[in-house]
Amino acid sequence: MVAIVSTVAYLGLEARGVEVQCNLVAGVPAFVMVGLADKAVGESRERVRGAVAAIGLALPPKRITVNLSPADLPKEGSHYDLPVALALLGAMGVVDVETLADYVVVGELGLDGRIAASPGVLLAAMHAAAIGKGLICPASQGAEAAWAGGIEVIAADNLIDLLNHLKGTALLPTPAPGAVEDAAHGPDLRQVKGQETARRALEIAAAGGHNLLFVGPPGAGKSLMAACLPGILPPLSAAEALEVSMVQSVAGTLANGRLTRTRPFRSPHHSASMAALTGGGLRVKPGEVSLAHLGVLFLDELPEFQRAVLDSLRQPLESGTVSVARANAHVTFPARVQLVAAMNPCRCGHLGDPALACARAPKCAADYQAKVSGPLLDRIDLHVEVQPVTAADLILPPPAEGSAEVAARVAEARAVQTRRYDGTPARSNAEAEGALLDCHCTPDDAGRALLAQAAEATRMSARGYTRVLRVARTIADLSGADTVGRVHVAEALSYRRRAPTN
Repeated sequence: MVAIVSTVAYLGLEARGVEVQCNLVAGVPAFVMVGLADKAVGESRERVRGAVAAIGLALPPKRITVNLSPADLPKEGSHYDLPVALALLGAMGVVDVETLADYVVVGELGLDGRIAASPGVLLAAMHAAAIGKGLICPASQGAEAAWAGGIEVIAADNLIDLLNHLKGTALLPTPAPGAVEDAAHGPDLRQVKGQETARRALEIAAAGGHNLLFVGPPGAGKSLMAACLPGILPPLSAAEALEVSMVQSVAGTLANGRLTRTRPFRSPHHSASMAALTGGGLRVKPGEVSLAHLGVLFLDELPEFQRAVLDSLRQPLESGTVSVARANAHVTFPARVQLVAAMNPCRCGHLGDPALACARAPKCAADYQAKVSGPLLDRIDLHVEVQPVTAADLILPPPAEGSAEVAARVAEARAVQTRRYDGTPARSNAEAEGALLDCHCTPDDAGRALLAQAAEATRMSARGYTRVLRVARTIADLSGADTVGRVHVAEALSYRRRAPTN
C-alpha cells in the first residue's frame, strides 16, 4: 500500500501542491527519497528516523521509498519532515491514511519528536483553504495559520501529541489567529527644523506613494525625515496586512502569528549585495525590496551602493514585482515599494559651502553623482535639495505641525485616491498608468501648456512626463482640487531635475 500525504513547495508567494508518497516493499532494508529534493530535504531521513524512534517505534526491516511528486518540481526546505514522517507512519499502519488525506502538512522534526517552526506556514494555510483541506503545522505557528480562516488547523507541539489527536484519544486545542498590532510611529516631524521645502515634498510623497530623493550636506536631517515617513503614511488595510504578512511568512520573520498595521520600513546598508536587495540565494528568499512591499525602502548614502545593485531596482520600481531567475525555476516576489533615497551632493558633502568644500569641487560632485545611473534617477518622482541646518534654525521652537497633522491630510488624500481607483489595479496616484493616467491626471489647458513647454526645454523623457502628471495629481488632491491646474503642474515641475548624462 502507498500512503499519500499532501504538502507544499514554495515558489515566491505561490504554494504549489506536493504529494509525499511512501511505500514499503520487501528487500534489503533502506530509506530512499526521490523527487528532486535538495540537501535539507534529503537530510530529513535522519530526522524522521530519530523522531520515529523517540516515540517508541522502529522502522520495519523493509525498503522504504519516499517519492515527492511532481518529480520535476524543486523541493527545498525542512518543512517536508513532518509530511514524510506521517506518510511513513501511514504506510506502517500507525495512523489512518484516509484521515491524513484531509490535510496539508508542514513542519520540521527534531530527533526527540518535537515539531519545530518552518517558514511559509501562512502560504500553506492559504493553499489548504483554496483546495478545501485542513492544515497540520507546528504549535508555535498555529496562530499564523489561523489567519487563513475557514479551515481546520491542527497545531501540535510534538509527534506523539499529533498522533493522539488524529486517533481521537487526546484532542488538541484549536489555535486562534494572532494579535493585530496597531500602527507604530517613529520620529515626529516636529523634530525637523528649518526644512520647509523638504517637509512639503515628504508630505506629497506620502500622499501619492511617490519615490523621493533628498540631496544635501551631512547633518541636514535627511535620514530623520525618511524615518518620519512611516508615521505619516496611512496604516495597512486588512488585505494589505495579510499581503505583507505572506512575504514575512516566507522570509520566516512573522513572529507568533502577529499581524501589524505598520507599513514596512527597510533600510539596508550600502554594502548590501544584489541578492540581499532583490532576493536570491541558494534557497531563494525575498530581498529587502520585497520585505518593504507596500512600505518604504530607504537607501541612505545612495552613491555608495554598487552601481549594478542599484540598477537591479529599475524593474521592481516600474512593475512592482521582482523576478529571480534560476536554472530550474523562476521565482517572483511582490515589490510595490516607495523608494526614499538620500545622498550628499559630493564625497565631502559640502559642495555648497566654499569654506568646507574640498579642492576638487565642483568636479568631485559630478563624479560622485554619476555613480547613480540616469535611468534610476528618472524613476524618482521628487528630487529635493536639502539645505544645511544652522544654529539659528536649531534654537527656533518646534514647528507647529507634527506628524499627526500631516498624517491627517495624507489620509484624506489617500481616501480620495482609494475612491478614484476603486476596482482598478492602482492603489495610489504613483501607480496610475494608461487610461487611468489620461482620465484622472490630465491637467487643464494652462497646465498642459506649461508641462509641454517644460518637457521641451528640459528634454524630459516620457517616463519623467508621466511622473510629473502623477505628482501634480497628488498636489491637487492635497489642495482638494478636482482638476489638475497650472499651479499644481508648476509645483510638480519644481521637484523634477534632469538626470545626469552617463
